[in-house]
Amino acid sequence: MKILVCIKQVPDMESKFKLNSEGNWYDNSDLAWRMNEYDEYAVEQAVQLKTQVDEADLTVLSIGPDRVKEMMKKALAMGCDRGAHISDDDSFKKDPYEIASIIAAFAKDKEFDLIFTGMQSQDRGSGQVGVLVAETLGIPSITTIVDFAFAAGQITAKRELEGGIKALIKTTAPALLTCQLGLNTPRYPTLPNIMKAKKKELLSIPVAELHKVASKQETARMYFPEKRGGGLVLEGAVGNLADQLIKILKDKTGVLA
Repeated sequence: MKILVCIKQVPDMESKFKLNSEGNWYDNSDLAWRMNEYDEYAVEQAVQLKTQVDEADLTVLSIGPDRVKEMMKKALAMGCDRGAHISDDDSFKKDPYEIASIIAAFAKDKEFDLIFTGMQSQDRGSGQVGVLVAETLGIPSITTIVDFAFAAGQITAKRELEGGIKALIKTTAPALLTCQLGLNTPRYPTLPNIMKAKKKELLSIPVAELHKVASKQETARMYFPEKRGGGLVLEGAVGNLADQLIKILKDKTGVLA
């Protein structure tokens, strides 16, 4: 069995963000970087499956500048066999369709049986990349999985729906799955595995070899939410509250003439 897991490097969400000079993304300087939290669950699930299936082979892929290699080493230490780094200093400028097309171009001739991704990234949060990869490759996808099992060639997964409802989905490989928080408990790499990871294959591929499509959308501007004033609490009898509210609506909003 051949398995692919896709991960993304994102800033630590506790970082102090500021906009870049173009005003269309965050400034990359002075940020602490980490593996996207959703992707940690994807890596863990892929590693668990690898240990379950005889002769399974697990590749981890990430798109980005050279700094993502350090994050990829964590995935290798968690149990991935090799890494494929798609070298791209401008990956943040690419929309979900472009990113998915790059991943699909890498995967199309490698006959992966299963592909795992995070449900979404913590910085862009589109939730589109995994599904677009599956559509491009022409394979089924199961999104937002919170439970996973594989036996006798069949995939059984539970996916999270609104209102706490879960849907039970079954399919066969090849397939792609996007992983939700709580799917499992991501392991911490041990020191021996960290040392072994340094010897594992980590290839860099220029993005130009895989990027063959035009963008579908563009981020025109990013901005911080406007600060709003505090709320106003009205107290008193119901009749007086109604009078106060009407006066406020007249004086402050113009809703009532």
